[in-house]
Amino acid sequence: MAKSEPLWQPNDDRIVGSNLHRFMATVADQTGLKIDDYRVLHNWSITDPSSFWRHLVDFSNLRASTWGERELVDGEKMPGARWFPDAKLNFAENMLRRCDESDAIVFWGESGLRKQLSWRNLNERVAILADVFRDFGIKPGDRIAGFMPNVPETVIWFLATASVGAIWSSCSPDFGVDGVLDRFGQIKPRILVACDGYFYNGTRHEALPKLSEILGSLPTIEKCVVVPYASEKPSLVTLENTILFDEFVAGYSDCEISFEQLPFSHPLYILYSSGTTGRPKCIVHSAGGALLTHVKEHRLHCDVKPGDRVFYFTTCGWMMWNWLVSALASKATLVLYDGAPFHPDGNILFDYTDAAQITLFGTSAKFIDALSKAALSPIDTHDLSSLRTITSTGSPLAPESFDYVYRAIKHDVHLASIAGGTDIVGCFVAGVPTEPVWRGEIQGPALAMATAVFDESGHSRFGQKGELVCTKPFPSMPVRFWNDSDGARYHAAYFNHFPGIWRHGDWAEVTLRGSFIIHGRSDATLNAGGVRIGTAEIYRQVEQLDEVIESVAIGQAWERDIRIVLFVILRPSLVLNHNLTKKIKERLRKHCSPRHVPARIVAVKDIPRTKSGKISELAVRDVVHGRHVENAEALANPETLDFFKDVSELRT
Repeated sequence: MAKSEPLWQPNDDRIVGSNLHRFMATVADQTGLKIDDYRVLHNWSITDPSSFWRHLVDFSNLRASTWGERELVDGEKMPGARWFPDAKLNFAENMLRRCDESDAIVFWGESGLRKQLSWRNLNERVAILADVFRDFGIKPGDRIAGFMPNVPETVIWFLATASVGAIWSSCSPDFGVDGVLDRFGQIKPRILVACDGYFYNGTRHEALPKLSEILGSLPTIEKCVVVPYASEKPSLVTLENTILFDEFVAGYSDCEISFEQLPFSHPLYILYSSGTTGRPKCIVHSAGGALLTHVKEHRLHCDVKPGDRVFYFTTCGWMMWNWLVSALASKATLVLYDGAPFHPDGNILFDYTDAAQITLFGTSAKFIDALSKAALSPIDTHDLSSLRTITSTGSPLAPESFDYVYRAIKHDVHLASIAGGTDIVGCFVAGVPTEPVWRGEIQGPALAMATAVFDESGHSRFGQKGELVCTKPFPSMPVRFWNDSDGARYHAAYFNHFPGIWRHGDWAEVTLRGSFIIHGRSDATLNAGGVRIGTAEIYRQVEQLDEVIESVAIGQAWERDIRIVLFVILRPSLVLNHNLTKKIKERLRKHCSPRHVPARIVAVKDIPRTKSGKISELAVRDVVHGRHVENAEALANPETLDFFKDVSELRT
């Protein structure tokens, strides 16, 4: 296929049958506007956001005791805009609109555990737990925290928390004690739910010893509830104020669920920045903002429909878990998996796709790259007939990974590379199910997001790399940061660089056809000889070599300038010799430019990454320069930092 042709083009039946096409037709009919393609729709959504969001509410039949007459107040302020200021609603009520015997949640665990939960079961269990919370004295605004794997009980706890107006926050059980305390210690939760252990890559990991340390340092916890997962009945004799889940809800049954009606901006959950440059920022998201954003992205960008089965490979410490759970608002089934994606081999998630009839398969760019490196070909080994959409995020999806998906996974699938972040619990750029997919490109800006790329002077640019920005307010902007009473930290995080403009921190490019390319984080952008280079450009080329598994590039201060240093993980038994070093440099010179060629290439055993799997270039850069890495506990593998200390090759 020629590079000038798209990799995928939806057929007419798929376009006409999509939620997006139906939404455009509905808007056109009700407004009299000619909205007949995505670019026109997007332009309308950012020039008249009040009408866009009101139409989405009506189109999706979202529930509220009242939406009020006003959609947007102070819409010229960023930050400061207020969305649906008169509304009263409950997030959980919009998740639990079905109450029948069909599947609400399907779960597989690495250990072999399988569960299915009907919509009726889910409603009943949320109702019971919410009743327990009220009797316990939980009030709107109180915090309930989870130290949990990606299991159905975590969803139940979150929805029960939301139903009473409390604020949810979670970490996955692979977090270290300090990482948990750095997060929960700031928000002071009243109740903590935790698992007794979890399974990963064929190994059982105990959680109770860590839980004992956590409880000893969180005096605000009035009750800790343990969900048995690694064993049938764990012993809690060493843990104070701790009770098993079944005992916590004993005596409660047949409860009528009651949903607190709260303002649109009422806090729903607290998410956290990676914390690799200091204590994690506690990012407070609103119930209304998360609801509208996720319904928009699921229904319009991912074409999720009632009865669809939505999967995302994630933990409860990554925002994609929050995004996944919201698929309930589209009356879709959640498909959960807990464990390693390559245990016992790389087929497990595709086995699950066929068994659970997954329609949307969400994953990371790293997973797709790993499948390609392993030369797996699910298209030859699995049916995958149910699969309509594959989404990828976490890091830029390389053009070669686009090729791999269409060659080795499925020919007729909507591959939606998406990008946004924890900061907005959603996407700035996303998939468009009615538009073609072009190699290496994200299809377009998300609806109602005035996404652009600015140069250093604050001018919008096409076909050039620059800062990814959003020029107008949107509902899923954080309500605030926790413990940031004057908003100074919030403002500094996003608005200092371009006043009144959200600067996200991605190094990006808008193509001439309006699609987007993400070149990496702008704070990790290399500045060699005064030219800014996105790290993703280097990774894309280097990791196509069979000898290289993964890489990380940084800029090292050297002789009053910055030189590029590349660290590589090689395949087992290989060594970084002169020939391989030359091969890497020649590839970068040929496919990128002479400025992309690293001054030094060093082999390492592993690379530090955050809990959500993102490479931490900043941590590597700090270690190389002899600086202390703040909050190394936030890394999934902090021990790898030792590989980058006092590297002899970097002294000359």
